[in-house]
Amino acid sequence: MSRRTATWATSRARLSSEIPRRLLGLLSFSRHPEPQTSVPPETEATLDSPQKPRSPRWPWAWLRSVRRIPGVLLVLLGCLPGLVAVPVLALSARSAESSVAVHFGRASPATHRAPRPHIVPRAVWLGTAGRTQPPPRYDDKVVAVFLHHTDSPGDYDCRDAPEIIRRLYAGQTGARSWDDIGYNFLVDRCGTIYEGRAGGTDRAVTGAHTQGFNHRTAGIAAIGTFTAGVPVPRAMIDAIAALAAWKLGLAGIDPRARIRLVSSNSLSRYQAGTPVTLPVLAGHNAGFMTSCPGAALTARLPEIREQAARLQGRTTLAWPIGTP
Repeated sequence: MSRRTATWATSRARLSSEIPRRLLGLLSFSRHPEPQTSVPPETEATLDSPQKPRSPRWPWAWLRSVRRIPGVLLVLLGCLPGLVAVPVLALSARSAESSVAVHFGRASPATHRAPRPHIVPRAVWLGTAGRTQPPPRYDDKVVAVFLHHTDSPGDYDCRDAPEIIRRLYAGQTGARSWDDIGYNFLVDRCGTIYEGRAGGTDRAVTGAHTQGFNHRTAGIAAIGTFTAGVPVPRAMIDAIAALAAWKLGLAGIDPRARIRLVSSNSLSRYQAGTPVTLPVLAGHNAGFMTSCPGAALTARLPEIREQAARLQGRTTLAWPIGTP
């Protein structure tokens, strides 16, 4: 055996015996760097010799560099994925909570829209009694509804409802000098819904029904007088609930909630500029000093609110107070 062959065999044996020792050192995560040892001259000469393929030294160099890293740093590097995962999981949890809040809170307008009930146009009851009046005024949306009664006889035939509305219109535009009938909608004892004030049933027409709170609200008048002890027809209750559910649903408003409004007139229950929290579906007497809509109809308001919410497909009330 030649001297060069013997030297190559010796180097391979040394490398083979060195592997277990280096692996044990790597697993121990020693904090102290490996003592530097010089490579025997003959090994250097042999490994660099052009007659033999160069041994791949880079794996051993990598192992040596890893061993020089302090143990504490290695532990921190090993924990890095876990440390990164903690804030990621926290952010995911917050995102999930936000999604739940949006789902059960103030829903988007398209989420809880109720079907539009049939509404008889004002031309049916107005006939030729119309008068020249200024253009209608509008708000951006309807966020609350006030319920009224017309304080007129309640034992009428439903076929006479258009004539009753026409007389109301004549009184409000005549003796009171209003530009139009004040109510946005009227409902008779048979459950028929009539368009009241001009401007479009699906728009936020500014009415003249609740002094101090006409903006961003709609007025619904029950035709008749509903003082204490007067029965409220089932058909009328159903129609009012359906109308309120549809009108409030256009803005995504829950009929069972409460909402913050600002008085615009000191002749109301509150001085002008006063912010007031009222039911979304309220009686006229919530905003003005009056007994309207009567004790009998006022007592049915909780039922009407619940029925309107069901028509919107709501089951949970998560935001009791809203800011329009």
